[in-house]
Amino acid sequence: MRRGEDLVPMSEDQLRRIFAEGEPAWGEEHAAKDLDAQAVLELLDAQTFFELLKLPYPTDRAGVIDRLKYERLVDEADRRYAIRRLGGLLLARRLESFPDLRRKAPRVVVYTGTSKLETKLDQVGSKGYAVGFQGLVAFVMSQLPQNEVIEGALREEVKLVPEIVIRELVANALIHQDLTISGASVMIEIYSNRVEISNPGEPVVPVERFIDGYQSRNERLADLMRRMRICEEKSSGIDKVVNAAEMYQLPAPDFQSAHRRTLVVIYGPKDFEDMGREDRIRSCYQHCVLKWVMSERMTNQSLRERFHLPEAKSASVSQVIAATIEAGLVKPDEKMGGSKKFARYVPFWA
Repeated sequence: MRRGEDLVPMSEDQLRRIFAEGEPAWGEEHAAKDLDAQAVLELLDAQTFFELLKLPYPTDRAGVIDRLKYERLVDEADRRYAIRRLGGLLLARRLESFPDLRRKAPRVVVYTGTSKLETKLDQVGSKGYAVGFQGLVAFVMSQLPQNEVIEGALREEVKLVPEIVIRELVANALIHQDLTISGASVMIEIYSNRVEISNPGEPVVPVERFIDGYQSRNERLADLMRRMRICEEKSSGIDKVVNAAEMYQLPAPDFQSAHRRTLVVIYGPKDFEDMGREDRIRSCYQHCVLKWVMSERMTNQSLRERFHLPEAKSASVSQVIAATIEAGLVKPDEKMGGSKKFARYVPFWA
């Protein structure tokens, strides 16, 4: 494929998408066939589906089936029914009831320290993504390490990572995974100092554009989960994650593209002095993009506020900005001319 003026090899994901053109989408194929109406409702949690859509539950079974058919989650032929993979993936009472879907269940692994040497817990989700989402987030939150902080004269236990970060990143991982990759699922790995959330498939948007860019790999899945208020209406919710990281004094999320996987690492709270060079540069860049998305511009003052630093630390913040410029991630806003006192900064691609 051409990238700029160069020819570069296509990734496995890109080749797979090209070869699959014209074929039925993975989620639209059937996960269970030759069912009567009662069997459909025994396999799918239709009650929760209607609650998530804020629709009144029909008074008869035919009304429930009609809605599932209208949403293209269930098909009918000769008075028998088939459940599409997308229907099972979202609404399954138990994913293991569908042979095609059991390996798509999200998996939560908890380790005792900062490495994979000792596993404390390894739990695989059982419900469909939509009907089980709240329970999944609650379970992950219950497994997070707690830190003791003192506010005023009171001691308070605070989770390693705020719930909004877990919620948005788990939703993103479920929606943007490559469902055609067999034997792989969304992974939520919890360490004593960080959380790693990954999904099958390389990202369809470059990792440095996660905050401002959006392209869904699974549009129907994303649309239904948006309607059920599980994910953002128009974007990926990554801007919420970055904003929460700034509010809770967390290092910036580390978005990575690995072999056939997309990974994000969220670290627990760190003071500015404890952040490494890469943490500071990444935080500076993401703060700059967040300001751009909000139609604002990054300044020395705004970055100081992001790091919760006093004005006396302006020189240290200037060094971070200079390092981020050197890394090619931000640049001075040309509209401000050469003024150092009123300097503003924009992302490198702006």
